[in-house]
Amino acid sequence: MTDQPTTGVTPTGIDHLVLTVEDIDRTCAFYETLGAEVVTFGDDRTAVQFGDRKINLHPVDHRVANHVAATPTPGSGDFCIGVETPIDAVVGHLDENGIDVVAGPVERAGAVGTLTSVYVRDPDGNLVEIGTYGDEA
Repeated sequence: MTDQPTTGVTPTGIDHLVLTVEDIDRTCAFYETLGAEVVTFGDDRTAVQFGDRKINLHPVDHRVANHVAATPTPGSGDFCIGVETPIDAVVGHLDENGIDVVAGPVERAGAVGTLTSVYVRDPDGNLVEIGTYGDEA
């Protein structure tokens, strides 16, 4: 890893991201299948947590104060969930749970190297990449 330029801000990584969703329960069930833990925080808000990172879920019909994207839209997300599980086992797990793989396995450039990944869509149509640095394609 190279030294980052001094800009007055020292980033440590992404803490959380937010998805706007049509149905909180349906979204939670999907991400639980991928190993997430459903957590409640703040004023009865919901998130799915992967390790020490989480995805906060905003219902499409409910604004959370002033803290939303300019145009929150279900299905506009595209992100990667890193896993340690071999990609063949991931594909088997997805198949057992009725989750269609829309692409992959393929090699992709990740944040710190080459990932072996598969792509699925969550209930809102967000593109979810599931990738591992542990496989060789």
